[in-house]
Amino acid sequence: MATRLVQINMKALDDSALGGFWAEALGWELSSEGPGVTNLEPAGFAYPHPTAVCIDLVKYPDPKTVKNRVHLDLAAKSPAHQAELVARLKELGATLADVGQGDVPWTVMADPEGNEFCVLDSLYEQTGPIASVIVDCADPAAMARFWGQATDWTVHKVTEQSAVLRSAQGVGPYLQFLRTPDVKTGWNRVHLDVRPYPGDDPAAEAARLRSLGATAVDLDVPWTVMADPEGNEFCLLSPK
Repeated sequence: MATRLVQINMKALDDSALGGFWAEALGWELSSEGPGVTNLEPAGFAYPHPTAVCIDLVKYPDPKTVKNRVHLDLAAKSPAHQAELVARLKELGATLADVGQGDVPWTVMADPEGNEFCVLDSLYEQTGPIASVIVDCADPAAMARFWGQATDWTVHKVTEQSAVLRSAQGVGPYLQFLRTPDVKTGWNRVHLDVRPYPGDDPAAEAARLRSLGATAVDLDVPWTVMADPEGNEFCLLSPK
């Protein structure tokens, strides 16, 4: 058994407005499965598929107060394309952000609700508009071990400072764990959602994830909420 990383869940004061920003930023289509939920995925996309990690924005009343531990890196083909993309994102309502990055080749920005993201230059190719999903952590090797076993994603590289995974099919964005001294405080405003494969038993999959080091989070919702070994919440959705 294994799960698949299928989407990023992002809390939003105004899911429709923030969804509109990200739809324009990524060139994706926008839909809604109900009040307070906005769904984003590429045009013509057959969900779920490893060529893209989709985005769900869920209405949430509390504003953002701390730096997110999960963020997106957007892909660009060259430094010139990076500059064009940054300018377009500013027109859409994004702003430049300082998270202590210093002199780096990527551009750190924030969406209209303050969620940090980065615009890369030519570091990644053939990923789609999202180059990488970044998760801050204390131990990249341990996180790679857990998430490599929890999902069907392949571990590509592990160092003291980072670990990189990608879908077993070698398509779509990367999942990267970056060592950071920051301590997790409160519920992550942005988190990962995973799904088992069709026919798999969700209860058995939840038990398997617990055996790997995940813990259960008690919430009254129709899906299973868990936390990885460093306390990052994630949702185990129903098989599909």
